[in-house]
Amino acid sequence: MFQISPETAADEYEVEMLFDLCFAPGRTALSSYRLRDGVSPVAELCLLLRDEGSLRAAIRYWPVRVAGRRCLLLGPIAVHPTAQGEGLGALLMHDSLGRARDLGWSRVMLVGDAPYYSRFGFARLEHVEMPPPTNPERVLGLELQAGAWAGVEGPVTQDIAQGT
Repeated sequence: MFQISPETAADEYEVEMLFDLCFAPGRTALSSYRLRDGVSPVAELCLLLRDEGSLRAAIRYWPVRVAGRRCLLLGPIAVHPTAQGEGLGALLMHDSLGRARDLGWSRVMLVGDAPYYSRFGFARLEHVEMPPPTNPERVLGLELQAGAWAGVEGPVTQDIAQGT
């Protein structure tokens, strides 16, 4: 039976091991990680999915700013290789996005594959600039409140101030 729960400090090592297993070495050299340096994740949205106690998937969110406006940066999200294709990533996506909406967040962005993330409502953010060397085709956004991305364009920067 699957259980979704918030990540705790005690889970960090296990979660990092899952991310290392699922992503190429050097994942922390990506430009999206520069936006996370020295910034705490949004704890209420960093979730784990366990099956009979075993970690099967994890998702994290970080606060960022786009042209000065608050936004969530989704990622990473990972599903253990032995559980991929079972819909666990989708379970975490739907659960965490619902929690983000309930917490009052209005917009989410990520860097990822449009064909995969479009099924959750993400679309290309043509006027949002991630730090280089990010491929602009992979910068995607989702509105949690109608019109939340309207007129929001410019560079993505760190958000040191926490909260919604």
